[in-house]
Amino acid sequence: MAYDRFVAISKPLHYHLLMNKRNCILLVAMSWITGCLDMIPLVDFISRFSFCGSNEIDHFFCDPNALLKLSCGDAHNFEILVLSEGPFVAVTPFLLTLSSYIFIIGAILKIHSSEGRYKTFSTCSSHLIVVVLFYGTIICIYMRPSSMQLPDQDKMFTLQYTVFIPMLNPLIYSMRNKEVKNAMKNLIFKKQYERKQDSIMTI
Repeated sequence: MAYDRFVAISKPLHYHLLMNKRNCILLVAMSWITGCLDMIPLVDFISRFSFCGSNEIDHFFCDPNALLKLSCGDAHNFEILVLSEGPFVAVTPFLLTLSSYIFIIGAILKIHSSEGRYKTFSTCSSHLIVVVLFYGTIICIYMRPSSMQLPDQDKMFTLQYTVFIPMLNPLIYSMRNKEVKNAMKNLIFKKQYERKQDSIMTI
């Protein structure tokens, strides 16, 4: 999404050439493959742990941190793995996204009309907010040592990046679409018109 915004604003004449179907499929495939490959060593580590005592997870789902708290084994090597791969899996994509937005802001500042600057920035601001919220919560949860982890705080952060942000995504991106806005207006005005007609009929 950040690359799409970067190309649309910084290289608008080359947009259809750079964001063709093949490149879009490659970007999506890279995201999926990276996400799957990232989880393989984590799942392998967790599957080797021995669990004893209570089998109730103090979390919404089988989060690695919550599972480790039930483990009887030493989780030190797992923490080293998470902290070592964290910069590649979480911090690097976040920095790449932010760097694309630095170029976007540079391109926006070159636009002479204030209306043009506002319109261009408004198309990117929603995505930037979602990115900062998502990566911020991920980094807060997984890039902290276990001594700083609090179960209630972790649950709050997890709820934000697993439920709250995905719920916001369709709303944020669809409300930027003119067709969706017009459909919403038509729906609201249609309901208001029907209510007026009903009130007239009752009189």
